[in-house]
Amino acid sequence: MTGPSHAGSNDHILGVYNRAPLAFERGEGSRLYSTDGEAYLDCVAGIAVDALGHAHPKLVAALKAQGEKLWHVSNIYRIPEQEALAAALCEATFADVVFFTNSGTEAVECALKTARKYHYVNGQPERIDVIGFAGSFHGRSYAAVNASGNAAYLEGFGPRLPGFLQATFGDLDSVKALFGPTTAAVLVEPVQGEGGARALDEAQLNALRELCSESGVLLIYDEIQCGLGRTGRLFAHDWAENAAPDIMCVAKALGGGFPVGACLATTEAAKGMTVGAHGSTYGGNPLAMAVASAAFEEIAKPETLAHVREVAGYLGQQLAGLKDRYPDIVADIRGKGLLIGIQLIPNNREFMNLAREQKLLIAGGGENCVRLLPPLVLTLDEAREAVEKLEKACEAARRRAAA
Repeated sequence: MTGPSHAGSNDHILGVYNRAPLAFERGEGSRLYSTDGEAYLDCVAGIAVDALGHAHPKLVAALKAQGEKLWHVSNIYRIPEQEALAAALCEATFADVVFFTNSGTEAVECALKTARKYHYVNGQPERIDVIGFAGSFHGRSYAAVNASGNAAYLEGFGPRLPGFLQATFGDLDSVKALFGPTTAAVLVEPVQGEGGARALDEAQLNALRELCSESGVLLIYDEIQCGLGRTGRLFAHDWAENAAPDIMCVAKALGGGFPVGACLATTEAAKGMTVGAHGSTYGGNPLAMAVASAAFEEIAKPETLAHVREVAGYLGQQLAGLKDRYPDIVADIRGKGLLIGIQLIPNNREFMNLAREQKLLIAGGGENCVRLLPPLVLTLDEAREAVEKLEKACEAARRRAAA
């Protein structure tokens, strides 16, 4: 039996998104083209996902080639494509082992389980407490929202899970104050995304690493948004000299738009994750691995990272000038690399609408920020265009405030 057609209707989509009144039919590089034929400069990039822009030819080729061979077999069997990407990730990072997931929040779940199981097999099952940070975001699963501690994401979903505490971002003393005999791990974004593009500096990352090492506490980085080239280094913590984690969560840019995530760990940190301790049906399937391998190879190139640093330097300089010209609109410029936060005086959602009127797509963020999360391949000319469009949005915001 077939039901009536509902083409074009949003009535049957669960109402958990406050969507912009836009739909897109294709993309190319840093441009998106709407269903009504308008071109937009995309400085959202699928929320830092489309790191190589839209329809990157190497990713398209990888997807087509693998799609004609093998999509999915499950982790019952060895997956050579998975083994190759895991080796590349480990060679480029602190890690010895990798678990592949379908999303960032699943990578966080794996990291939390890995940390608690580590202490369990070490004979300290009481060590379950995970210290997170106010303003953090680690995904929407039950454990992830508890790790973030955001009341808006917890309300109505029953009692809070035990073992999750929150410190003040950037305040090492507040972390120390929470340490105790039941502390298992610290979970932190080196650069917060949704929390308002706040970055820990190199000294803070080094100090946090030292504190965890001294206390036998595992250090988990959530580099889902800030990692994989976004700051101009392969990972945001690479800017610090001695701040490598024990466990790290990545996703978003890893697939360049294809859903894939990963939890990376040292052999020691992962010692409790033995056969049966964790699993995934889809995680690490051949199709995802083919695209992610192509994306990672391209992102990890020194010329890609150098380009990010060049464009980020230009944008940082230009946005500082924007702040000087519009002190009644722009309160602060923050973030790192191409994870840029503009803290506003007028409402950030209204400003996003003004930017969209200029055919510029930007993201929201905490502390009344908007975020620029452009593809890593954004050109200097496109960066200049983005600043021009932001300036016009600031002018419009100023006129609105004066009206």
